[in-house]
Amino acid sequence: MSFSVHGLAVSRGIAIGRAVIVASSRVDVAHYFVQTEQVVGEIERLRHARNEVAAEILKVQQSLHDLGPSDAHPELTALLDVHLMLLQDEQLTNGVKHWIVERHYNAEWALTTQLEVIARQFDEMEDPYLRERKADLEQVVERILRVMRGVSSPVVSGQPHPGQDNAVDVPLVLIAHDLSPADMLQFKQSVFAGFVTDVGGKTSHTAIVARSMDIPAVVGARSASQLIEQDDWVIIDGDAGVVVIDPSPILLAEYGFKQRQGEVERERLSRLKNTPAVTLDGQKIELLANIEQPEDAVGALKAGAVGVGLFRSEFLFMGRNGKLPDEEEQYQAYKRAVEGMQGLPVTIRTVDVGADKPLDRVAQRAGEDHLNPALGLRAIRWSLADPAMFLAQLRAILRAAAHGPVNLLVPMLAHASEIRQTLALINRAREQLEAAGVRQGAVKLGAMIEVPAAALTIPLFLKHFDFLSIGTNDLIQYTLAIDRADEAVSHLYDPVHPAVLHLLANTITQCQAQGKGVSVCGEMAGDVAMTRLLLGLGLRSFSMHPSQILAVKQQILRCDTTRLQTWAQTVLAAEDPAALMTD
Repeated sequence: MSFSVHGLAVSRGIAIGRAVIVASSRVDVAHYFVQTEQVVGEIERLRHARNEVAAEILKVQQSLHDLGPSDAHPELTALLDVHLMLLQDEQLTNGVKHWIVERHYNAEWALTTQLEVIARQFDEMEDPYLRERKADLEQVVERILRVMRGVSSPVVSGQPHPGQDNAVDVPLVLIAHDLSPADMLQFKQSVFAGFVTDVGGKTSHTAIVARSMDIPAVVGARSASQLIEQDDWVIIDGDAGVVVIDPSPILLAEYGFKQRQGEVERERLSRLKNTPAVTLDGQKIELLANIEQPEDAVGALKAGAVGVGLFRSEFLFMGRNGKLPDEEEQYQAYKRAVEGMQGLPVTIRTVDVGADKPLDRVAQRAGEDHLNPALGLRAIRWSLADPAMFLAQLRAILRAAAHGPVNLLVPMLAHASEIRQTLALINRAREQLEAAGVRQGAVKLGAMIEVPAAALTIPLFLKHFDFLSIGTNDLIQYTLAIDRADEAVSHLYDPVHPAVLHLLANTITQCQAQGKGVSVCGEMAGDVAMTRLLLGLGLRSFSMHPSQILAVKQQILRCDTTRLQTWAQTVLAAEDPAALMTD
């Protein structure tokens, strides 16, 4: 029976495919695809782990038998018998083999997938005793996984996974409670046509990476991962924020038509790639790309970007279990991005971790679980707290600047003392390279304006930096005290709140008065509904995900900034700016 789940639309388009349920954090395992020739090896890994667990259980049983009748525990003996029976259960073993052979899942993923399938069956049993056997099954799977954790994975976090080319001939959509940025990075070049998460907001990093992947996505769908079952047919409507489960033939046909319409629209927009971004009154607009990995430079050029306005370097640091990239690894990554842009400028932001971008799931300070990470040790605060790490990154960026134009961007600055410390470390990094005789290049220095304290002290920043970049995602979050990853308050996240608009307009005006460059690199830049207002406020440099560039360019080509200036001032003075946005 068909039913639907509603969430937040964060990445446009329609995706239709079979559901792939990612195991909850209770069973935290790697998820990747294997090549055809690796299938037998995965099944063998599973068989070896299962046999080892069975041997452990038999050993315990033998030790209990050796104790004699007086010391043996009949309840424990019976429990071990149940675990042995579950280990040999054909539904478990054959089901896991199915996911490996048919879907090319790695063994751990296949095991947790089949666990979810069987666990649902246990939940539906009327007999309380049988329902409780689900816990035994979970324990058995946990034991198998513990054995398998000793086997190294062929996948390096953040790299394309093998076997993704023609391994799966059925469209797949990813369903999860939540996905970390590192998880999203792993899936970035995968076969998934779209994804749905129970939690998240429109500007959570899960949503941001979805837009960079240019695939339909819905977040904040509450209990979607519990309502949707493995292999269900699912429609993801990224335009309306709706997920349709087990759709009827009529719905499939209707959404299939919408999907084809979207493809036609993308083809039409692609013709604008080489058209200069110039308004009707002759204003040249700079359209830059936001990227997460060096290889994203290809997509930026393909979309017609005139440079990279934001290289999120933190994605090089994530999902590494605390082993951070050294100077050489970072230098090679930045160099690839610079060379990939073929002489166009690349703005590299120093590492911005914390809040909804933790280094990994376990890298949490003791006693931190009750704290608000958005207000804690993140971004430049984290970098300044670890000067050795920060200097390594700065040296890597300066070295990459020898290969092409590079801008160095610092996130979340708020205090004069932070500015002084940052500039001092940049100078020290230069001195270290000079002393070692290592080649480096000149860089323009920029600061992110993403906290109200920074937006209210723009003259301080203009005194020390060559350009400013407005991070509207965090600026809105901190101005309105809204957690942008929390779907419970997502309706209060308002990019056109008067306070936000005044901070935005003031920053643009002061930069222009001082002849300093200013851009918006937050999600507002790629939102076509905001293009006219930003142009009217005087913005001439936009940085967004490559997938959004052509749609924004189309809007720019239709605008007259002279007329928009008066209208923008009216919006700025309104109590309810949103009511005027459609004028």
